[in-house]
Amino acid sequence: MTAPAEGDARSTPLASHRTSRTVYAAAHVVADPRRNPGPGGPAALDWDATLAFRRHLWSLGLGVAEAMDTAQRGAGLDWPAAAELITRSAAEARSVGGPRAAGAALVCGAGTDQLPPGEHSLAAIRSAYEEQLAVVEGCGARAVLLASRALAATARAPDDYAEVYGHLLRQAREPVILHWLGPMFDPALAGYWGAGDPDTAADTLLRIIAARPGAVDGVKVSLLDTGREIALRRRLPAGVRCYTGDDFHYPELLAGDQLGFSHALLGVFDPLAPIAAAAVRTLDTGDVPGFRALLDPTVELARHLFEAPTRHYKTGVVLLAWLAGHQDHFTMAGGLHSARPLPHLVRAHRLAAGLGLFPDPELAAHRMRALLTVYGATP
Repeated sequence: MTAPAEGDARSTPLASHRTSRTVYAAAHVVADPRRNPGPGGPAALDWDATLAFRRHLWSLGLGVAEAMDTAQRGAGLDWPAAAELITRSAAEARSVGGPRAAGAALVCGAGTDQLPPGEHSLAAIRSAYEEQLAVVEGCGARAVLLASRALAATARAPDDYAEVYGHLLRQAREPVILHWLGPMFDPALAGYWGAGDPDTAADTLLRIIAARPGAVDGVKVSLLDTGREIALRRRLPAGVRCYTGDDFHYPELLAGDQLGFSHALLGVFDPLAPIAAAAVRTLDTGDVPGFRALLDPTVELARHLFEAPTRHYKTGVVLLAWLAGHQDHFTMAGGLHSARPLPHLVRAHRLAAGLGLFPDPELAAHRMRALLTVYGATP
């Protein structure tokens, strides 16, 4: 299968009001290779290329989930850079119709990553969340309350989570998206919601939502466990969405069943954007088999990009953005372009090429050969 070509009817933006699913692509950032300080230093971004990629996603009709883990939050993107990223992206969204207009939908991550690693008081954690929430809401965007490493390190019981999130939900100006990122994406988040057992953790999350359901737009679930995601979405209060963050099983979760479906907030929709947009347009017509025919063939690439250690999936995402011509280099904040071995990168190129994801296949092949040369491999 191939991605929609320029001029193909499938490449036109989504209609003003999507009739089937709300879809956000969690977008990567483009580092500035001339100023990148390497591991541990403050992030230096190429703002023109970073914002151009967001315009690319909006042009396809996808929403943008900004300053999420795909943008290397807590893994190369520090809070000052994330705050500037949120501010710039919100301004860019307004320039093309407003943060929640069709083609410029935007949600932004608010967390606690300005705090140093380790335990903190619950008051300090609340304050850190409030600082970031103020930046997001001050830009006119809707917030995703990111899972907090500081809270995971500090909380001693589910009630600690209920206290922090209850406080935030009471003061949020607009409904927020809650963020449940499994330990395969970030080992520091093991036992989130106060329990090592995901089913017990889900009970706590649902109790937090039930206390203020009107303050919650939805829950972003990244557990790579279809059964648990489906069980959770069936228990959500009416009007609270389940946003799948499952980069292994997204076609079936979005397609849904007779009892419901998931919306999407996915890192894999960054490299898959043209196909993902075409698939959602097909789903809008009620053509579920056509939707699956477009999206199912992408799962092999997705599972490859997100293979263990899953947290390094961003390396493959940035590689494919470079090969597709969205940026001029294969460099990442914090030096994480080195996080995946060469055979992984080679297979990512091959699988993406097989899906027709490169607007200029010759450019992609040329850049891949150049990368092989740098590694000392025979092109």
